[in-house]
Amino acid sequence: MLTPDLTAAAAVAARGLAVFPLEPGGRRPACSGWQLAATPAPASWPAGANIGVACRASGVVVLDLDVKNGDDGLGTFSWWLARHREQWPNTLTVATPSGGRHVYYRAPAGHVVVSSSGGATRLGPGIDVRAPGRRTGGWTVGPDSQIGGARYEVVRDAPVRDLPGWLVPLLRPRRLSSGPTTRTSVGV
Repeated sequence: MLTPDLTAAAAVAARGLAVFPLEPGGRRPACSGWQLAATPAPASWPAGANIGVACRASGVVVLDLDVKNGDDGLGTFSWWLARHREQWPNTLTVATPSGGRHVYYRAPAGHVVVSSSGGATRLGPGIDVRAPGRRTGGWTVGPDSQIGGARYEVVRDAPVRDLPGWLVPLLRPRRLSSGPTTRTSVGV
């Protein structure tokens, strides 16, 4: 039997995204092992649970453009688009409760893209990255979720497009190895 919550989760999954339940009204996974629980075909859904999108299982990179705490991720991303002479991307885009956006892209084949936040991205202030990563991957709050009475709403209803080539080097991890690094001096 389809419930309103299952219908919403199934609609997000129908976009080719693997979903899993988040705590009702929250951003945290409602279950341990959410990476294994993520599915593109949910058969049931907990009442009131928000929708999580698993980036690794979905094969997506989500740019989280924050507009809060003095950050203007929309402005920062607009600067990058202008620099590369591009218009706003025609890809799935979701408005967040703070006035920001989640911009969905297909993860690039053969490239490692890891999640980062808090100004740690090369893209600049206000842009967090949710990505497949090296192991388990990240997640993001999906469309039709609700936090604090405000809803995550689709504002650009389009298929998820490939990540533009100019973004790939900006999203590469700073270090591909987790092992020690050594410094060498030229001419010594």
